Amino acid sequence: MADLQLLEKLCTAQGISGDEGAVREMILQEITPFAEKITVTPLGNIIAEKKGANRAKVRLLLNAHMDEVGLLVTIIDKDGLLHFTTVGGIDRRILPGKSVLVNGEIPGVIGAKPIHLLTGDEKEKAPALDSLTIDIGASSKEEAEKLVSPGDSVTFVSLFDTAHGHIRSRAIDDRAGCAILIDLMKKDLPYDCTFVFAVQEEVGLRGSKTAAFAAEPEAAIVVESTTAADIPGVPAEKQVCHVGKGPVLSFMDRATIYDRGYFRLAKKLAKENDIPCQVKEAVAGGNDAGAIHVSRGGVRTAAISLACRYLHAPVGMIAEADFHHAEELVEKLAMAIAAGEDA
Repeated sequence: MADLQLLEKLCTAQGISGDEGAVREMILQEITPFAEKITVTPLGNIIAEKKGANRAKVRLLLNAHMDEVGLLVTIIDKDGLLHFTTVGGIDRRILPGKSVLVNGEIPGVIGAKPIHLLTGDEKEKAPALDSLTIDIGASSKEEAEKLVSPGDSVTFVSLFDTAHGHIRSRAIDDRAGCAILIDLMKKDLPYDCTFVFAVQEEVGLRGSKTAAFAAEPEAAIVVESTTAADIPGVPAEKQVCHVGKGPVLSFMDRATIYDRGYFRLAKKLAKENDIPCQVKEAVAGGNDAGAIHVSRGGVRTAAISLACRYLHAPVGMIAEADFHHAEELVEKLAMAIAAGEDA
């Protein structure tokens, strides 16, 4: 069962796309004693070979990405305010008033034009990105430059809470997937597997594209988080998936048509092992499977995701039971694929 204390460490580490070093070191510390071979690729992916009791009949790659969405400082203005751009897909509506950390240590708050000064049209629209700034309390450009430089990473300040059977935190996408893979690496597995902890998923699946090329798998399982819209105001037919109803299986998204045999096999294993499971009821989004399944001559690929409310926001939410059931299903499916099973 994946460790919630480890998940908290991972979720509260700083690691936006392209600046995943702190998360990578944390993962390496956890998995090094359990890997036969570890490679850190030039982009920063971790490729770890795990020895099982038997040689796999199908070369299997298990993938989760270590990066998160965030911000990058672009300009420091004369008043010491930081202008920024987004890294990954972030809804501008959630930005004003949020607490942030620059380089993981300099606190700031995202400021916007006060509401009482907004015009009628402005009140109805999300603020433009170039109208927002990060205020670190500096009174001048010179004072701010002693602490911050253009290109510095910015992450949201977030809690980590497990009350009421749910997990609320920043960066659940995809540190929850990383935690699941780390726990699997610590187990005695029946078959050899390759584990990839990928970088730069949020900006175009860049890490997984290179990692899959290097690892040369025949099959892959991507462990992810996916948007749950089971909230007030969303019609039932558009809620896509539901927090608390088990891990989510995808048949297609905007980047991948998933392997039909492995999709059926995952549903079959869930039923046989009494693992709650749901199918994503939309063709939307994408994940590292989009790069992995077209690597080299093609890779048979499945995705098992966690239903997560408020994805890419300062706080996301998943069900703790889904987190544990996802690991159970990933392990069952991985060992079945490695053994050469199909459906």
